[in-house]
Amino acid sequence: MSRYDLTDFEWRVIEPLLPNKPRGVPRVDDRRVLNGIFWVLRSGAPRREIPERYGPCTTCYNRFRRWMRAGIWDGLMDALTSPSDAGVTMIDGTPVRVHHLAATLKADHQDRCRGGLTTKIHAVTDGKGLPIKITITPGNAHDLLAESELINDLRPGGMLLADKAYDADWLRASLRTKSSWANIPPKSNRKRPVVFSPWLYRLSALCFPIRSDSTNHR
Repeated sequence: MSRYDLTDFEWRVIEPLLPNKPRGVPRVDDRRVLNGIFWVLRSGAPRREIPERYGPCTTCYNRFRRWMRAGIWDGLMDALTSPSDAGVTMIDGTPVRVHHLAATLKADHQDRCRGGLTTKIHAVTDGKGLPIKITITPGNAHDLLAESELINDLRPGGMLLADKAYDADWLRASLRTKSSWANIPPKSNRKRPVVFSPWLYRLSALCFPIRSDSTNHR
């Protein structure tokens, strides 16, 4: 069993959320295919290198694409994150270098930034660092461009923690409409004072590494 494989407990949670198996020709077992998909996503290896124990690589790829178009992955994420404790949520983004095959793209590609061709992953997590919602933007996009989408589904009455790249009046105002508040360190050029608790901010770093400066943000 690979360290990337689903445990029996994880499979019992996920199995009822998958689409019913169609009649006809028997297909490769869903758990086996899921393990193959997770193996690729977590190892970073090309799908053609999927071990034989997970079935044909084309099966893993086709099922991944079919479930993506059908919204299965979104449904899994919503179901698995719905029990999350929304008392504290955290938000951040990180750039990811694209595959070396993308080196042939034009220099003016929208994902090109100072570090080369990149994509940026933005995530909202619960107080334990478990993901609630994820979105992807071009690597040269500012973190705030993705936040209006990410905070739409946050439950009211909580506290959002983030680094100072997210210090924006509109974000704070949006959270207030949900009876929530943003514990975000103010930027050095901020003119209007804001409520900020350094103690809660430092405490959150014990379970989730939020950057304390915005030197890597545009």
